[in-house]
Amino acid sequence: MRDRRIAPIVLSLCAATLFACAPLPNGPLSRNSTAPPPPLLPIDTLLARVDAPVATAAIADALTARAARLRARGALMRAPVLDPDTRARLAAAIARGDA
Repeated sequence: MRDRRIAPIVLSLCAATLFACAPLPNGPLSRNSTAPPPPLLPIDTLLARVDAPVATAAIADALTARAARLRARGALMRAPVLDPDTRARLAAAIARGDA
């Protein structure tokens, strides 16, 4: 019976050892990669390539509505979990030793 409980653990350790010894595939992060690393560019050059986003009234309205929903959700999360009656009943049960 004890062997049945140990067998999965031993099998898992053997599999982990085999996977740990396997060579990594040739990818961008492997040490065997022959590809040169990407060039580092100044941020001004990168920003010059990107078009400035255009904020429309619809986007502004959608963002305002989303912000309002998130604020309401945050207010609910800050509210107490138990209403005062339930909190009083639990406190009384704890004081009596029932809980």
